[in-house]
Amino acid sequence: MDRLPPLNGLRAFDAAGRYLNFRSAADRLGVTQGAVAQQVRQLEAHLGMPLFERLPKGLAFTSAGRSYHARVAAAFEELRTATEGVMAEPDRVSVSLPPTFAARWMVPNLVEFAAAHPNIELRVLSTEKLLSFHADGVDVVVRLGLPPAAATLDVVRLFRQNVIAVCSPKILEGRGLPLSGEELAELPCLHDSHDAWPEFFERLGLRDRGRRGLRFSQAALAVDAAVAGQGVALISRFLVARELAEGSLVQVMPQILERQQNYYLLAQKGPSRRPAVEAVFQWLKSRAEPEA
Repeated sequence: MDRLPPLNGLRAFDAAGRYLNFRSAADRLGVTQGAVAQQVRQLEAHLGMPLFERLPKGLAFTSAGRSYHARVAAAFEELRTATEGVMAEPDRVSVSLPPTFAARWMVPNLVEFAAAHPNIELRVLSTEKLLSFHADGVDVVVRLGLPPAAATLDVVRLFRQNVIAVCSPKILEGRGLPLSGEELAELPCLHDSHDAWPEFFERLGLRDRGRRGLRFSQAALAVDAAVAGQGVALISRFLVARELAEGSLVQVMPQILERQQNYYLLAQKGPSRRPAVEAVFQWLKSRAEPEA
């Protein structure tokens, strides 16, 4: 950095080289002609060589000055372009969400968010991994788990994990609702990475016949399979509210499995939180289900 010339000298040299006239360069920069001439002299002294020939009616480049000006002008143009690009970009906010929450809740609600905040560009990261706000560049996080106790975080419970059993009406084969425990046990179970079937059967006093079923890495895929008539899935009620309302899924029995882990909204506390991040946080918070 010590070898870099003064920025004011470079700006004066760039303007003077464009007009080959100190007066015109001064008008362009909004300073006096003497200031431009002085800054160019200081730049020449720093470089140890003349950049202009002073003529009675203007300036002329020296050989070194012409070559140097071409590169300095290109560098300033690149800086202008970069600055304009940053200023023209919308506010960007990175949101980290569990895959099933992202697919089944966030994506259907993106149109509503965009209408409310057209100047905010969301970057949605779908992962269940624990991320660092700083190291991973994450602004807002939703996680399934127990409430974190970190004093540096704003924490809001968005949704309880009230798990219900759902399937497509087309696989009920004339069975009436609600199903009995025996009828449920006869249908294929759709499993995911948070497999709640053993707990569901145990807590509700149902007999688990250990029937084989399809297994998926994500609950969203198990729900898609249920809609397609492949079996019965266990899923939080809020994640299938649309399908239940439309009738593509039905709740096969009234029992609810209330799990200890719930969906929490997290963001770092502090006055440094950008307005766009605050807007996203408050929008998600406004969608939280009421406290019981």
